[in-house]
Amino acid sequence: MALNDRELGFMKDMIRIQSVGGAPCPGCPYGENSRKALSVFTKKAEELGFRTGIIEDKAGYVEFGEGERMIGIVCHLDVVPQGSGWDTDPFELTIKDGIMYGRGIVDDKGPALASFIAMNRLKESGFVPKSRVRLILGSDEERTCDCIETYAVKGEIPDFAITPDAEFPVIFAEKGILHIRISGASTGRITAKAGNAANMVPNEAFIEYGDNRYEGKGKTAHASKPELGINAILDMVSKLNNEVLETSPLLCYISDDIVRNTYEGYTGCDINDISGTITANPAMLDINSSTESLVIDIRYPITARLDDIMDHFREACGAYGLSVEIVSHMGPIHKDTDTNEIRTLTKIWSDNMELFDGFKPEYKEKFTKPVAVGGGTYARHMPNTVAFGVQCPWQEDQCHQANEHMSVNDFEALIKIMTETITALS
Repeated sequence: MALNDRELGFMKDMIRIQSVGGAPCPGCPYGENSRKALSVFTKKAEELGFRTGIIEDKAGYVEFGEGERMIGIVCHLDVVPQGSGWDTDPFELTIKDGIMYGRGIVDDKGPALASFIAMNRLKESGFVPKSRVRLILGSDEERTCDCIETYAVKGEIPDFAITPDAEFPVIFAEKGILHIRISGASTGRITAKAGNAANMVPNEAFIEYGDNRYEGKGKTAHASKPELGINAILDMVSKLNNEVLETSPLLCYISDDIVRNTYEGYTGCDINDISGTITANPAMLDINSSTESLVIDIRYPITARLDDIMDHFREACGAYGLSVEIVSHMGPIHKDTDTNEIRTLTKIWSDNMELFDGFKPEYKEKFTKPVAVGGGTYARHMPNTVAFGVQCPWQEDQCHQANEHMSVNDFEALIKIMTETITALS
């Protein structure tokens, strides 16, 4: 069923909101635009006859159906900064040659909209679920997840929920996510800057030293898959001569340990388990007249120990007179794959995967079993939740990329999957 004008108009209204996390203000804990996204979404749902609510201006919900049991779909309406390299306005939904472009169309406004469209079509068709169906909407997932943590304390917990904020098939494990800051005193002889979010591979970097300016160029990508991007910090540091490096203990450390080693080498973690191996993304560099710092995003396997990783960094950085601190940390999660819900979701995906662009028959064997990922989802913060969708494993990752896009065909296939998921689980 093709998108109608009302559905498409709502999508345009939501993409247009620049819901990048901002400074808090009264009634807007994550900035005005993040709060606006919740208001616009829930108001539209109310107009269409859904029950809605907003909890502490941080998270909202849209619900239909009756009964004590509740099935949840957990999404977020905030987005990462637009970054550079766009061919269209990132905050205008643009459709060209059957492709929809816009910041958030994949991560995660698009999935929230597809879920809502599925709910509304079911409701308008007269479908009566045997349990309540609630779409839960966060507004600060890209920075803190405080939004959904607040909901988990103040709101009603679903009996079972999915979060379509990753990829297909069902995700049974998520690596630990660790953000560290390496810092020290600056010599005051250089200025450097790169990156604007810990969970993005930086695509631009610069150093100013005297009358000289050095630049690094890269390609942005999600920090959980740094191999899909090109890190501008590493590109820049790899080009520096000893004269420049010696003006900064931090740059020396980056050059000696990070540029010249693998993820396993400079993180000290060589574990390879069912969730994979460690990855790391030097994300934000800041050197000024008094201090220098580097924030690194690390995704570590579920059997690795946080203390071992931190001990390695402290020893390595200490040799350069640098200190290391934890900025944020979320431990790994691991779900049992032998449950009725996960078996149901696996079958729904297997029955519909051929609808998506680029499908090949051999993918039926390759991409149907539950998987582990390095990305972090709301499944870490909401009980009884697993990640399910929305990107296909054979397609290029669109999260945090310039020209973020999804085909109209894939969006309509996603609506079908969400429709079947709601029907089966409720």
